[in-house]
Amino acid sequence: MIELQQIGPDDWKAWRELRLAALEEAPFAFGSQLADWVDAPEERWRERLSVPDAYQVIASIDGTPVGMAGGFLNEHSTGEDPRIAELVSMWVAPAGRGKGVGNALMTAIEDWARGIGAGTLQLSVVPDNDPAHNLYLRHGYVDTDEPGDLMPDGVRRELVMRKQL
Repeated sequence: MIELQQIGPDDWKAWRELRLAALEEAPFAFGSQLADWVDAPEERWRERLSVPDAYQVIASIDGTPVGMAGGFLNEHSTGEDPRIAELVSMWVAPAGRGKGVGNALMTAIEDWARGIGAGTLQLSVVPDNDPAHNLYLRHGYVDTDEPGDLMPDGVRRELVMRKQL
């Protein structure tokens, strides 16, 4: 059974363990790199989990953490849809893949976004990360033409996807 736990600054050690595992196991999938976080002090981890109006969640199976995701309110929301939320730091450990963990995390972030009144949820995915891209497509996200952040290789950009809630 998949269990979801909302976390905050006091849960920084659990989030640190998952985040470092993610950056080590799938360095191609994130804009951040392991070197950016491996020696980060406790204060940096706590700050990451202290962002106002954010939602951080860890997924576990039989008490073992196997995934994580975060939701943030986009500070630059404007126009007809002023509340745009962002899905970030999504990762499922190999032990949790194919067991519905990704779906559970996506649903939790979408529920949070609706709960704060967001009309749109957006995310960025690395080109060629087909398993993640396919998960997002199955959840109703569509590709946009908007250029995402530049990847650490200095060449590729993330793909931006959106879903109307």
